[in-house]
Amino acid sequence: MKKHLNILISALVLAVCSTGLFAQDLVVPLRFDRYYTYEEVNEAMKLLNKTYPDITELALVGKSDEGREIWSITVCNSKTGSADSKPAIYVDGNIHGNEIQASEVALYFLDYVLRNYGSNAKVTEMLDRITIYSIPTVNVDGRVHFMDEKQGSTATRGLRVPKDDDRDGLFDEDPADDLDEDGNITQMRKKVPFGEYRLDPDDPRIMIRVEEGEIGDYTILGSEGIDNDGDGRINEDSEGYIDGNRNWGYNWQPNYVQRGAGDYPFEGTGMKAVGQYMIDRPNILMVWAFHNSGGMFLRGPNHKGAKEFDRRDVQVLDYLGKHAEKMVPGYRYLISWKDLYGTWGDFGDFTDNVVGAFTYIGELFQSNTESYRSDTTKPGDRSKRDQEKMDFNDYLTNGQMFVEWKTYDHPVYGEIEVGGWTKYTSRLPQPFMLMDLVHRNAMAVLETADQLPDIKLEVFEKKKIDNNLYQVRVRLLNSKAISSITYQAVRLKAHPQDHLLISGNNIEVLAGGRITDIYTNQVSYKEYKPELQFMHIPGFGRLEYQFLISGKGKIKLEYTSVKAKNLLVEEEL
Repeated sequence: MKKHLNILISALVLAVCSTGLFAQDLVVPLRFDRYYTYEEVNEAMKLLNKTYPDITELALVGKSDEGREIWSITVCNSKTGSADSKPAIYVDGNIHGNEIQASEVALYFLDYVLRNYGSNAKVTEMLDRITIYSIPTVNVDGRVHFMDEKQGSTATRGLRVPKDDDRDGLFDEDPADDLDEDGNITQMRKKVPFGEYRLDPDDPRIMIRVEEGEIGDYTILGSEGIDNDGDGRINEDSEGYIDGNRNWGYNWQPNYVQRGAGDYPFEGTGMKAVGQYMIDRPNILMVWAFHNSGGMFLRGPNHKGAKEFDRRDVQVLDYLGKHAEKMVPGYRYLISWKDLYGTWGDFGDFTDNVVGAFTYIGELFQSNTESYRSDTTKPGDRSKRDQEKMDFNDYLTNGQMFVEWKTYDHPVYGEIEVGGWTKYTSRLPQPFMLMDLVHRNAMAVLETADQLPDIKLEVFEKKKIDNNLYQVRVRLLNSKAISSITYQAVRLKAHPQDHLLISGNNIEVLAGGRITDIYTNQVSYKEYKPELQFMHIPGFGRLEYQFLISGKGKIKLEYTSVKAKNLLVEEEL
């Protein structure tokens, strides 16, 4: 039976959605029952900084290719140490312009930790110990174009660096067009004698691809558009395109290998600014970058030819990734190249191998949660998925996801029909579903932030052996899951290893090394410079060292780490 119960009010609902959805004032705590515009994201960050001035700091990261500002916010309790002296997590979103709910997750995470600081014991302890850096919207131009312009669901994915797609000497002269001037760029379909599609007999809004050997009566012609440049092709030279997630300065490959790569790494002005921002903050040890869609937590490596991470890094990623799976039901923890597809010039490769961080890419939202069925514990029947989605549109959103097919006289195709799903469909949850998505994913981020290394340095034994000879035993203990530095960074020599230095005015370190068996006094002594020991402290782990020291007086034990907090202990011999 045709499902047209709500169709008469669809246009009205769409009009209200496009104007009223973004017209509310911003207050703290922030609301997450709608999507924030680019301007509102910036306003929200400034409002958080104004509300929590003692533990936040705003910074202008740089400007985009179109001159828009990219802002970051730092969360840190400066009374317990400066931002650059603590292990840090970096959180961003919306590197692809059409993936706007990614910014909402980053904003919700910031809003949550700030409003709970001082009242929630876990959040308070965490923010006293770590630093948070966040750029909620990376592709600021794409967000503006997606929300403000008539575009399809993928047209604003990349950076609008002008590009001559059809090699006619003109740039971006033949994009999609809103033929019926309804504020949406949807699809064109045409009735033909031998088509690849037929109309669903129960609901003619739905197109069904015919089986092999069958003959349909409709074909899909693509997005709405005409031949703007008169070259016989339609929509072939849209707004310039560089994929912000294929333009990073690690393992970059040109366009003939990786579509969207651009002409050279960091061609995107905003991407270069974000990369420099991260390099300038070497204490970043955990990275979350949010995209959509599919419901996945991805880790590297990002292409098949890359060497797998050290098993000790994998242990950390597996421990936290599998925990995140349980926090966001239905999401899967996967390896990018192996379980999805390979990429080059990827942000995750840059953060894994240059920044030296543990990296997760959060692919938000599963379209099958747009459900209209009695049993939601199991995925819907794939053969009925389109109808279920249409029912969801009719009964849960009152028609605002779909534009009714309308006849249009096309200058090339003749009589066609224009209509279909809007850009706020399939890749983006409807606003009433947003709160659950942002909270669950933000809590997965919070859990990894809480597991940034918490290192303790202690002298656990001091024994006089002879007149001026002492045996000193030192322990470095990490009570959290994340190691003090990634083994990938050590392998690539991306950052200096942690080190422990013993010094004093009246002492000499005669021998020093790691204790391999404390019960039988087995020590792996270092041959040269025994006073200086290099290490990286595993998650939930400890390292113990033994030193033979000649002399008397005060000794200093200094633990220094690029990623974890530096420590100093003084002892008297």
